[in-house]
Amino acid sequence: MSTVSLGYGREQIACPAGDEVTVLRPRSMAAPTDLRRTIDAALDAPLGTPPLEEIIRPGETVVIITSDITRYTGSEHYLPVLIERLNRLGIDDDAITIVIALGIHRQQTEAEHRAIVGPLYGRIAVVDHDCDDEAELVDLGPTSSGIPVRLNRRVVEADRLIVTGTASFHYFAGFGGGRKGLVPGVASRATCMATHFAVFNPPQIGGKHPDARTGVLSGNPVHAALLEAARKREPDFLINTVLSPKKEILALFAGEMEAAHEAACQRVRQLYAVELAAADLAIVSCGGAPKDINFIQAHKALDYGVRALKPGGTIILLAACPDGFGNATFFDWFRYRELPPFEAALRERYEINGQTAYATRSKALDYHIILISSFSKEQTETMGMKKAESLSEALQEAAHTLPPHPVTVVIPDGGSVLPSAPCDA
Repeated sequence: MSTVSLGYGREQIACPAGDEVTVLRPRSMAAPTDLRRTIDAALDAPLGTPPLEEIIRPGETVVIITSDITRYTGSEHYLPVLIERLNRLGIDDDAITIVIALGIHRQQTEAEHRAIVGPLYGRIAVVDHDCDDEAELVDLGPTSSGIPVRLNRRVVEADRLIVTGTASFHYFAGFGGGRKGLVPGVASRATCMATHFAVFNPPQIGGKHPDARTGVLSGNPVHAALLEAARKREPDFLINTVLSPKKEILALFAGEMEAAHEAACQRVRQLYAVELAAADLAIVSCGGAPKDINFIQAHKALDYGVRALKPGGTIILLAACPDGFGNATFFDWFRYRELPPFEAALRERYEINGQTAYATRSKALDYHIILISSFSKEQTETMGMKKAESLSEALQEAAHTLPPHPVTVVIPDGGSVLPSAPCDA
C-alpha cells in the first residue's frame, strides 16, 4: 500500500493511502526561480499606491512590522531587499526598527529573532511588541463602534510605517495578513480583545456571527473591526507573501494596505480552497512546524479539516504542540462543558484564547476528534478529544466510529488547505 508523508513537528509520519483514499492537496504553483526578481518586481509596481521611491524621504525614521515565529512569512528573504532599497533612498540602518507583531503572544528568543530577520540580525534594531506595556502604547481613540485603539508607540511615532506578513486563511477573521499586522499585531491587549469580540452576534441573537468564518472578508464583522482599527495608523506600504506548503514564497504583493492584502487573499483562495466530496474520516496534519508549535496555532488545521467531514464524522489531527497550548489561560476555559455557559462567560470576560477554546469545544461536540500530540490523556479528554500515541492507534480508535467502508481523506497541509465539501453551509 502506498503512503503519504505527514508533518508532525519536525518529524514525518507515514500515513497509509490506498486507491480508495483521497489525498487533498493545494493546487500547484511553481515557486519563482529568481526570488529576488519577484520581490523587486512587486516593490517596483505596487498596488494602489506609488512605489517607495515616491513615498520615502531621506532622513526619515522607518518602522517595519513583521510576524513572530508562529507565522512564517519568508521575512528573511524580503526584509534584506527592503532594507537595501531603503538605504538607497537615504534611510540609514540606525533610522530603521523592525517591530515583531506579537499581538498577545510570548516574547521571542534570540534564536527566533535571528530566524525572522535573517542576515539583518545585529545590524537592524529588532524589538518585540508588548501588548501590556502601558508606557509603550499610544491611545488613538475609539472606532465608530467604540473599540478602544491603542498601538505600539514606535509604530505610531515613526515617520514611515511598512507592514509585512503573509496572507493565509483565518478561522474567524477570514484571512490573516494585511491589517492583522497592526491589529492585533502591535495593539494593546484591550484592543486585541475588543476587535476579536466582534465574532459574536449581539446578545439578543446569541451565537457566532455567520460571516465570521474562514475565507470570508465581505460582511465579516471581525475583518471590519480589525480594518477600522488598523486605519487609525494607516501604513505607508504593505508587503504580503503567499507561501507554498514547503514555506517557499510563491508570490509577493505590495502596495496599499487593502489593495495588496486583497490581491494576496485572492491568490490564497485560488491555491488553497479545494473542493471534495464529504468524508467519514479526515486524517489531517497541520503541516508540521511551526504550524503545530502550539494548540492555538494547530486549531486552524482542525477548523479547516472538519469542513471535509459529513456531520458527526471523525478527524485524526496530528499536532505536536511542543510549546503546549500557546497561552497560559487557554486550557482553563474547558471548565465549561456546554456551549451556552461557555458563550456567556466569554461575553462577560472575553479573551481571544477563550474564543479559540470555545471553537475547539464546539467542534468536539459535533465531531469525533482523535488528537496525536504531546498532551496527556487527561488534558486531551478535558478538551473533548480522544488521545492517541500514534497514527496506528488513532486509526484503531477511529474504526469504532466509522461505517464499514468509510470515505477517507488525507490532508497533509491542513494548516493551509480549506476543504469545500457539499455539506458546508
